[in-house]
Amino acid sequence: MTAIKFGTDGWRAIIAQEYTVDNVKCVAEGTARWMLQHQLKQVAIGYDTRFAGQLFAETSARVFGALGIKVILGKGFVSTPMVSLATARTGSGLGVVITASHNPPSYNGFKLKSHLGGPLAPAQISEVEALIPDICTLELPDLDTLQAQGLLKYLDMEQMYLEHIKANFDLEAIYRSGISIAYDAMYGAGQNIMRTLLPNARLLHCEYNPSFMGQAPEPIHRNLRELAELVASNPDIALGLANDGDADRIGMYDQDGRFVDSHHILLLLLLYMHRYKGEKGKVVVTFSVTDKMRKMAQIFGLDFKVTKIGFKYIAEIMAEEDVIVGGEESGGLAVKGHIPERDGVWIGLMILEFMAKTGKSLQQLIQEVYDLVGPFASDRDDLHLKESQKQAIIAACQSGAYKAFGTYAVESVEDLDGYKFNLGREQWVMIRPSGTEPVLRVYAQAADSTTVRAILDATRETLLG
Repeated sequence: MTAIKFGTDGWRAIIAQEYTVDNVKCVAEGTARWMLQHQLKQVAIGYDTRFAGQLFAETSARVFGALGIKVILGKGFVSTPMVSLATARTGSGLGVVITASHNPPSYNGFKLKSHLGGPLAPAQISEVEALIPDICTLELPDLDTLQAQGLLKYLDMEQMYLEHIKANFDLEAIYRSGISIAYDAMYGAGQNIMRTLLPNARLLHCEYNPSFMGQAPEPIHRNLRELAELVASNPDIALGLANDGDADRIGMYDQDGRFVDSHHILLLLLLYMHRYKGEKGKVVVTFSVTDKMRKMAQIFGLDFKVTKIGFKYIAEIMAEEDVIVGGEESGGLAVKGHIPERDGVWIGLMILEFMAKTGKSLQQLIQEVYDLVGPFASDRDDLHLKESQKQAIIAACQSGAYKAFGTYAVESVEDLDGYKFNLGREQWVMIRPSGTEPVLRVYAQAADSTTVRAILDATRETLLG
């Protein structure tokens, strides 16, 4: 058996190849033995809409129960933030989510959540990995037996999450505003909660469909054309929202059907939290996020930190320090006042409340951002390459071989996590292999989308010849 490794956000693998019931048993056993080492007696487990999620969650529950750990098991499919909140609220020592998040439909995964309700720290994940056996030889009790022994309890995690939202948002202001919304669940776990919260929203792909119609449920523009067209063709719709498979990431459209990326959403969140709500704290973003966040933090007099890619690095800081906004380019965003977890539903409601409270359109709020930090655009290409090609490119980055990408000369390089080539005039391109998929990611920022596309095309030509 190939050693099981956790990437930037959990263990993920293709169902029926590496991701099997037997391997899930092994991962669950390693996790359970880590809990016992740390004297943690209770785990919260949930699963999203992916194929066989219930089977894998129940298999995990049986493993934990076999080792005497009490299991709080979610009723029906739930989002990752619902499991994270339940972990914190029930006093569980750990949370487990059966999900592959935004990966293609053929994948499933195994995420670990800390007792605080955010990703488990990288050092602790390494400890779990070291305890995963090659074969699970435990005798597994059935669920009825565990329930009778008091080792299994079912919990409506979605209802718990709904009550948490009602306590933290001015839903009446949102409803009174009359803002018309379109929502795309991408067949993911956000479908039921958003149907409840926004009963008048125009809904797309809010059905249970583990195939995701063959589309990776990642809320980026190329995967959301139907939502974009719906918003653009209906002048009454003021906001388009989308979530990924486990609803911890977000995609967004303005009233003209133009995609609003995570860089812009992060800036909007910081603007709302500090200027309008008077909150303070540290701003924490991952390496691929726009440097405009640093600029706004400096304008507001707030501390600022850049981490490696992966929300777990942000969550580590949120667990120890007062963080006002934290986030990553891939749609995982978090704010003060919630669990230290990215949450696509929560962030969508934050922007909706921002619009409702100010009476401003999303475009007007983005203009406020530009008035502070200047206009910009960004984009990302995912290059599906052979492993040998990918490694050759990374080696070239390490050796300093790239002095220019087309006509864009490299002025300096940063290598915190991947390689960010600064091209002058607040322009940059970044190259990094994905930690969850067999792709090479290429990110770029410039003053406008035309220049961003030119930089990405020039970079592709340089990398691939």
